[in-house]
Amino acid sequence: MNSRTVILNELRGETIGSVSTNSSSEEQFQNQVLRPILKLQNDLFIASFKNYILKNKKDFYNQSLDKKAVQIENAVQKDSKYRNTLKGMVVGWFTIEEYAAYIQNSSNLNKRMMSMLVERLKSQIQLFEQP
Repeated sequence: MNSRTVILNELRGETIGSVSTNSSSEEQFQNQVLRPILKLQNDLFIASFKNYILKNKKDFYNQSLDKKAVQIENAVQKDSKYRNTLKGMVVGWFTIEEYAAYIQNSSNLNKRMMSMLVERLKSQIQLFEQP
């Protein structure tokens, strides 16, 4: 194992969620790779979305909680530039081996990644109050 792989694995920490022999390869990747990275990068995602609000959604703070949740979902799912930025924040933490696995099924793994990220941001919506 090269030093980059060792360092990344040490920084990311353990698997989050259960992985068994019955788990699909996507589920294993999600719990062993994506969840730990999303947890590690959480503060950066929060800062990134605060910046997104500042630059693109100035009316965000005046919305109801439900509308804020919809705006979070739309930002991540429909704004391709922002979505690609978020993907880069995750993919940059992959080892070479994980990247090789990712590119084999990137479409489905991207859907999982963005879905988990939307839920993560929505669950912390209270952090997106007007400064």
